[in-house]
Amino acid sequence: MTMNRLKILVVDDSPIIARKLSMLMEMLGYQVVKTVENGLEAIAAYREFQPDLVTMDITMPEMDGIQATRLIRREFPAANIIMVTSHGQE
Repeated sequence: MTMNRLKILVVDDSPIIARKLSMLMEMLGYQVVKTVENGLEAIAAYREFQPDLVTMDITMPEMDGIQATRLIRREFPAANIIMVTSHGQE
């Protein structure tokens, strides 16, 4: 019996963070269906792939993660989205 791997959408404008998150998810056995850099791309990718889980950065160009999450959840109320963000320190 084979189980389907959970599909993950990674949303982060930092290529390093997106790569690390993707690698971690794949090491854990998940399938990263796409990585995107901003909220507008996240909405389009969600519509296309309808992933099981989204890791969403908050601060991004074009559209931030909070607004993108609101729009995705409006269209797909059952969407599972985890906010993953970091803020620099002075």
